[in-house]
Amino acid sequence: MHKYSRRQMLESLALAGAAPALWPQLVAAESTVATAPLPAADRRKLAEPLVAYFQQNAPKLLRPAQGPFRFPTLAPSLPGKQYSAELWDWDTLWTCRGLFRLAAVTGDAAFKAQVAEHARGSLLVFFDHQTPEGRIPLVLKATNPRVGTLQRLVPNYQNQAKPVFGQLARMICEETGAYAWVDPLFAKLLRFYDSWSIGNETGAGLLVWGDDVSIGNDNDPTTFGRPFFSSANLLLNCLYYQDLRAAAEIATRLNRPADEQQRLADRIARLGAAIQRECWDPRDAFYYTVDVQCVDRRAELIPDVARGMAMAWQTIPLRFQVFTGFLPLWCGLATPAQAKTLLERNYFADDRLRANFGVRSLSRLETMYSMDFSSNPSNWLGPVWIIVNYFVWQALARYGYTSAADDLAARTVRLLAADLQANGSLNEYYHPDTGAALSHKGFMDWNMLVLEMI
Repeated sequence: MHKYSRRQMLESLALAGAAPALWPQLVAAESTVATAPLPAADRRKLAEPLVAYFQQNAPKLLRPAQGPFRFPTLAPSLPGKQYSAELWDWDTLWTCRGLFRLAAVTGDAAFKAQVAEHARGSLLVFFDHQTPEGRIPLVLKATNPRVGTLQRLVPNYQNQAKPVFGQLARMICEETGAYAWVDPLFAKLLRFYDSWSIGNETGAGLLVWGDDVSIGNDNDPTTFGRPFFSSANLLLNCLYYQDLRAAAEIATRLNRPADEQQRLADRIARLGAAIQRECWDPRDAFYYTVDVQCVDRRAELIPDVARGMAMAWQTIPLRFQVFTGFLPLWCGLATPAQAKTLLERNYFADDRLRANFGVRSLSRLETMYSMDFSSNPSNWLGPVWIIVNYFVWQALARYGYTSAADDLAARTVRLLAADLQANGSLNEYYHPDTGAALSHKGFMDWNMLVLEMI
C-alpha cells in the first residue's frame, strides 16, 4: 500500500474539488484514538515478555574498551545492528536510564554495578574527545577514531553533543550513591557549557543549532533545511535547561566553589525565562521553536530615514506543532495554568498529536506529516518514538494528569509488546495509528524506558 504524505493527500483533495474548509474533516477520518483501558496489573502482565527480552538482551549493550574508547561504554543497539559500534550523546543518557531501571525491576545488583561502570566509561570517553575550547563530539565510532572529529571554526556551524552530560553524571551518582568521582570532570563540564554559550547562545538567551545535522529529532521542520544558526530548537534548549539543573545539584553535593554554583544558577534562571518569554504562544497555548533571524537593518539600508519605532522582538515562532511543544512541561517550566491549557487544547481535544499508540512526533495536520521510511535523517514527521511517549508521559504525571499518564503508558506497553510478539525484536519508530514497526530492527536505547511505565 502506498504511503501518502499529508501534502500529497491535500493536493489530491484539492484536485478532486474538495473545499479547503472541509479538508480537516476529510483527513480526520484517517485516524481515531480509541484504546480500551488497561489496569496497572494487566499492564505489568502484558509487559512481562518485554522485561524478559530486555533481561536477555540488555547485557549485549555493554561494550568493552576498544579502539578510541579507552573505557567500557554503552551501545544503543544490539551487536551487528545499526548504531551498535557507535557512541551517541543523548542515546547514551536514555540507554543508561533504561538499563538502571531494568536492574531495579529485576533486582539484579551485579548488573546495576556493570551498568554504572559502562555509563561512567561512556562519559569519560566523551570527555576524552573534548576540544580545547570545550566542545564534545555528538557521536564517536569504535571502529573509526576520525568519526566525531570537530573542526576548529569561528563561528563553528558544526553541531556538537547535546547537553546531556550533567544529567548522565547525576544519574550515575544517584544510582551508586557516589559523587566524588565527578569532581575531576566538573571543570570540563563547565567548559562544555561555556562552549555552547560562546558559540551558540543568542541575544534572546536561547541556544541555536549551528547546522541541521544530528539534532536528535533529525528532520524536525523547525530546524531541518533551515539556515545556519537560525533555529532555537526546543529540544536543545530544554535538554540544556535540564542539564544545567543536574550540574547545579552535583555542584551542591560536591561543595564546588560558590562562584561556579552562582554561574549555574544564573544560567538556569536566564534560560528558563527565555524559554517562557520567547517560546510560549498564548494564541495557540503551545510552546514553539523560534527563529532568531530578527535583525533591524534600517541603519544599514536606509540610513537617511528616521528610525522610528524600535524593533521590540528578537525571535519569531515557527508554528509547527512538534512534540517538543510538550518539553517545557517535562522540564517543569510551564505554570499549572499553561500546562492545563496546552493539554486541553492540543492533546486531549483531538488526535492531532495523540494517537492509538502514543504521541505523534509531528501533528498530523502539518503539511509535511508523513510515515515514509527514512534512515538518514530518521523520520520525525509523525511516527511514534518511545522517547516522545516518555517525555509526554512524564509531563502528564508531573502536572497531575495521572489517568492520562497511565493511558499513555498502556499504549506504549501495548505497542512494544505487539512488536516483540510479531518480530521477535524491537524497532526504532512506529506508525502512530497501526503500531506497525517502521525502522531499524534490533534497536534498544530509549525503548527500555517503557520499564518505567509498567
